[in-house]
Amino acid sequence: MNATTAQPGPNHARRVIVAWIVLSLIATPLVAIFLGPNIPPGNGSDQATQQVFDNTVMVSLLTPVICLLLVFFVYALAQFRKPRGSALADGPPLREQRTVQLLWIVLTSLTVLFLAGFGTFELLQNGAGGGQGPAPVAIPSGPKMQVQVIAQQWEFTYRYPSYGGLETSQLVLPADTQIELHVTSLDAVHSFWAYQLGIKADANPGVDNVAYLKTKGPQTFSVHCAELCGLWHGYMFSQGKIVSESDFAAWVKQQQELFASVKQYMPPYSTAYFPDPQRRAG
Repeated sequence: MNATTAQPGPNHARRVIVAWIVLSLIATPLVAIFLGPNIPPGNGSDQATQQVFDNTVMVSLLTPVICLLLVFFVYALAQFRKPRGSALADGPPLREQRTVQLLWIVLTSLTVLFLAGFGTFELLQNGAGGGQGPAPVAIPSGPKMQVQVIAQQWEFTYRYPSYGGLETSQLVLPADTQIELHVTSLDAVHSFWAYQLGIKADANPGVDNVAYLKTKGPQTFSVHCAELCGLWHGYMFSQGKIVSESDFAAWVKQQQELFASVKQYMPPYSTAYFPDPQRRAG
């Protein structure tokens, strides 16, 4: 009686790993080069550009994970599909796969630790575009122009303390300038969101919420309230502008002439305001 030698089956793990590595090497650079630069919010400020870079890094790290899932499921469906007409049965349990367990723990731990360190470093570089409260931790170096953002139902107004407390209904900023925003509210809780600038900071009554940005070249950007603040929340949006320094100086002069007639009725500049509680009735 002749004994037959059982032929070993294919190494499925090796096939999956090779296919995963090849697909990841192709997909990851494509995502980083072509998709990454088009991720919102844009490049209206240094903070916005930094956010695009951060999102590109995270999407690039996510790409190999997605590739692994795609390869695994496609391979499993193609290789281990139940033959038509066969009885239902569970596959054999896999136990004592210490190599897989160790790799899973090491890779996921390294990924999480890298993202935590990377995110902390990026946050401390120039701020992340969010309000840091009245005592910011991440403060960019160099001189800054202060602008106060005042939210109220249902509009934003802006005060320029270095120009005599000038208040306007449109946010205009000089190009290539470090800006220090002081975001507050007169009534309900709002959220100041300058989309293309990568800035989003809560506006709370009686609170001075500081956010920083470094403008780039002239452009128009949109401003929205990102916190449900009442009946006309959806209409609380406007357009802001970044202009050249000469155009900004001319704009300030024009606005100061318009502001002169109402300046005597305006409250003095303050980092926060406490209006009559009746104003919150809306």
